[in-house]
Amino acid sequence: MNIKNYKKIVVVGGWFISSLIISLTTLAQTDPLIEKVAQKLALVNDYVAEGVMKTDVSFIKASLGKVKVYFKKPNLLKVKKEGGISLLPRGGVSLTINTLLNTKQYTTIAGGTQLLNGKNLTVIKLIPTDDNLDWVISTLWIDPIDALVYKTATTTKENGSYEITMQYGDYAKYGLASKIVFSFNTKDYKLPNGITLEFGDEDPAAKQKALKNKKGTIEITYNNYTINKGVPNTIF
Repeated sequence: MNIKNYKKIVVVGGWFISSLIISLTTLAQTDPLIEKVAQKLALVNDYVAEGVMKTDVSFIKASLGKVKVYFKKPNLLKVKKEGGISLLPRGGVSLTINTLLNTKQYTTIAGGTQLLNGKNLTVIKLIPTDDNLDWVISTLWIDPIDALVYKTATTTKENGSYEITMQYGDYAKYGLASKIVFSFNTKDYKLPNGITLEFGDEDPAAKQKALKNKKGTIEITYNNYTINKGVPNTIF
């Protein structure tokens, strides 16, 4: 090989490796707005929230009911409906903003801005840095002024994809929503134990038809939070 050409290859290769290292270092830095959101959430070590859950899933018989939501750092979350049954899909929606950001096991990628419900929100994507985590990617829509997350869209490894939209009220200073709406594909829905179905029989084909490409939503409207008063691990 010509020595000049070899030197060119070394120089080009070195430039490529240096550029790659710079890119990865940049990627590993957490976005300042995410840090601002995380600092607000860091004020909450645990909470017990009381509210009302409304379920809109075609194959589930579930009326409006009272719920209690328990959270404890870094990522313990449990939702109990009156009567002891939780209607949330197993696995996926336990990945709330608190559980995502408290792990610190992610890198951030800027996604520009987007208008959502009259608000000009900053879009930031989170990529997990730990292969053992249950999620693949999560996108957050954040108000850059008050550091509140108004929407998340998350893809998980085993529980499909889902979206969460938030509204805020009295507990906004803690980053805690007054209303949360979970939206998901019912074909990815893993039924919690104790749920009554409306299929009328146990025909697998009937179940598959009912689940295919349909959307489900679960709304929780909170009326009270008890924050940083302690939640025992036995709750979870």
